[in-house]
Amino acid sequence: MSYRATICFTLAALLLASATTALGAQDPELKQCQQKCRTQHKSDEEQERACLRHCEDYHREKRGGRHGGDEEEVNARTPIERLRECSKGCEQQQGEQREYCQKRCQQAYDRERERSEEREEHRRGGGGHNEGRYEEREREGQNPNPYVFEDRHFFTGLQSQHGRLRILQKFTERSELLRGIENFRVAILEAQPQTFVVPNHWDGEIVIFVAQGRGTVSMVQEDRRESFNIKEGDIFRIRAGTTSYLINKDNNEKLVLAKLYQPVNTPGNFEAFFGAGGDSAESYLKAFSNEILEAAFNVRGDRLRRLFGQQKQGAILKASEEQIAALSHQQEGGAAWPFRGESKGTHTHNLYDKRPTFKNEYGQYYEVDSSQFRQLRNLDVDVAISLANISEGAMTAPYYNSKATEINIVVDGEGYFEMACPHLSQSQSRRGREEHYGQQRETRGGRREEYDEPQRERRGQSGYETVRSHLRTGTVVVVPAGHPFVAVASNNQNLQILSFKVNAYNNEQFTLAGKRNVLNELEREAKELAFGIPAREVDEVFKRQEEEFFFRGPRRQHEGRSDE
Repeated sequence: MSYRATICFTLAALLLASATTALGAQDPELKQCQQKCRTQHKSDEEQERACLRHCEDYHREKRGGRHGGDEEEVNARTPIERLRECSKGCEQQQGEQREYCQKRCQQAYDRERERSEEREEHRRGGGGHNEGRYEEREREGQNPNPYVFEDRHFFTGLQSQHGRLRILQKFTERSELLRGIENFRVAILEAQPQTFVVPNHWDGEIVIFVAQGRGTVSMVQEDRRESFNIKEGDIFRIRAGTTSYLINKDNNEKLVLAKLYQPVNTPGNFEAFFGAGGDSAESYLKAFSNEILEAAFNVRGDRLRRLFGQQKQGAILKASEEQIAALSHQQEGGAAWPFRGESKGTHTHNLYDKRPTFKNEYGQYYEVDSSQFRQLRNLDVDVAISLANISEGAMTAPYYNSKATEINIVVDGEGYFEMACPHLSQSQSRRGREEHYGQQRETRGGRREEYDEPQRERRGQSGYETVRSHLRTGTVVVVPAGHPFVAVASNNQNLQILSFKVNAYNNEQFTLAGKRNVLNELEREAKELAFGIPAREVDEVFKRQEEEFFFRGPRRQHEGRSDE
């Protein structure tokens, strides 16, 4: 940085600090925010200045933008608009820097959104005791609903005017409760009709589900290329390091792929590598020096520069009808197919080609595991894939998995879910005890009073927090092993939930209501001891539901129900 630039930078920081200090003299909360900025970023002037600006923006927003001018312009933008503007600025960066930038944008959005909701609740009479609670829990790493990921938790990995790849943030960035799946990532690829995704490879294993559309995938190695068609419901795998490319050959429908990545280098981090490309989708070959490239390819440097400078549309680009037709043909060639003994015809498995595991008027449930589709084997942990199509107004049975953690993606429809979680309840109880203990210590005479621990904790019993959230297309919900979960479809459309089940080897799925309710298998004496009432009365409740896995939803329970 030049001497003049350093002076300008320092002067700007001093002016900003003076302005925010003047405001802070009238607002203790702003003063506290400023002090935190100076403490946390004292070694980085640029970050300190950005932090101070954020404090000032929040202060202005809290006061309602009474001073007009630039403040009114800032307040006129909604949090989601500011998130999009921030995320757009991150697209110029690469790799981990881009991901870190997107994370900072997301965190700022989350803070603004929660503050807005809490202030609105306070204005409606919801009380002020929760004001600032979200920030406190975020600092402690205890997110209020760490299992749910919405659109704002995705960032754009690849993008052009013809499609994009949206990548979900790391699970452990949301909560340490999800560290069991920290080496898995989720992404959604959307390609417009008649488009081509340029050849690339990833430093990770990829399991893919075709959520919508149809296309052709090609995978190549040194002496072999194989192409195969894909359609809605297909599952396939691309092994780490395999160069692949695909087309959306439909004239009208978008191609949507749900992807589960398992990185092989750094846990939770993965990168795309483009061999072919131009200015907008840069080839990794451009990272080598000119003399290396000239020697490697035995051509002059000007020809190489022309080769790597022509393609300017990006990683997802439009193709002509003739090109799409030519790429749609399934062509094989070369020596024996090298993908670990797999033969032609085993590269895809369609979820809808097999009989549903459960089916009635309220829904269908399909599942494929590694015993049925060999390409799901040889990952670090076994993966299974299922899809629940819940009819409008219906619900699944409450159920849980013995070993597998479900990464659920809503591929279509709307509804909601509920889940029982002991971890959130324990953390809240622990915080409550600490707060209560601290209050008891601060007695008037300085005397420490005896701490009266909550009865539930004294008895060593568990409590459960009800985790619930709305479901819409694109929502991701993580359901840890052992956690009872239920999903409900809205009254006006079906709800389709795709599940990647991680650690699926020898997993068992237990339903808690309906014909196969595990509690029905208890002995008569066990029922009476567990519930404290005659076994006959227990059976009248648990054996009343005659359906299996899919039932009438809560809004339809009154139809045909008799409680005599």
